[in-house]
Amino acid sequence: MQRAVILSALILLGGGAWAEIPAAFQGADLKLGERLVAEHKCNQCHALKWGRDGKDIYRPKGRINTPSALLTMVEACNTDMGLGLFPEDVAAIAAVLNRDHYHFSR
Repeated sequence: MQRAVILSALILLGGGAWAEIPAAFQGADLKLGERLVAEHKCNQCHALKWGRDGKDIYRPKGRINTPSALLTMVEACNTDMGLGLFPEDVAAIAAVLNRDHYHFSR
């Protein structure tokens, strides 16, 4: 009985935390996203285009104000740079950017 109560509590707590993540990023592979950001040198490219360390582009003020706008922008980089990323790759990168910079919820 006690195990069932503990298990139910863990499921509820875990489900609550998962609900904080926007639907667009649920299930995204964060490790993959981190690897792709490093592999494709996203920050270095942004630094060449916008100066400093390139991370100013990620500041949440401006055009990127929804999860779907973030996905669209990552897809635009994918297309413009000819990266050949699959949709799940784009979602993984966007999920990492959301976690580290944008902090969109639900």
